[in-house]
Amino acid sequence: MACFQRAVAGALVLMSFFVGLSQAKDLLVGGKTDAWKIPSSESDSLNKWAEKARFLVGDSLAWKYDGQKDSVLQVTKEAYASCNTTSPIEEYKDGNTKVKLDRSGPFYFISGAEGHCEKGQKFVVVVLSQKHRYTGISPAPSPAEFEGGPAVAPTSSAYTLRGGFLVAFGVLVLGLF
Repeated sequence: MACFQRAVAGALVLMSFFVGLSQAKDLLVGGKTDAWKIPSSESDSLNKWAEKARFLVGDSLAWKYDGQKDSVLQVTKEAYASCNTTSPIEEYKDGNTKVKLDRSGPFYFISGAEGHCEKGQKFVVVVLSQKHRYTGISPAPSPAEFEGGPAVAPTSSAYTLRGGFLVAFGVLVLGLF
């Protein structure tokens, strides 16, 4: 009976570990409500924020901005590099925009307000595929693949750390049975 209880407890720990890793997140662009603006400096660029985050398929990006004065355009790599606002893939103007990252690879976003993109109000996120989710290694695109300051998603130990805590918790639980 004790062996069965340990097996069930172990299975529950493993299930919670994998469920925790697969949960999609809503990410506020820039980590704050007033981030969608012309950056005051290079270090204030949204690409700097995106470089520190990890984006997975199923996550969503959320923007809060004044929809009367600005918009968010999802664009191609070429439109991103040239700040071309004429033919966006998608245009969002509601001031409370949410975009689901539904595939792996780069997503390019620029401001639709005149002159804002040229002043740095743009960013790129690189979404990791499902097969890269647990490796702890982010894909590193070649420097020539992106122009204008790409935001390459760095590796993050947050999932590994959370997984480590869950495994330690499981060992503790198993030791109690």
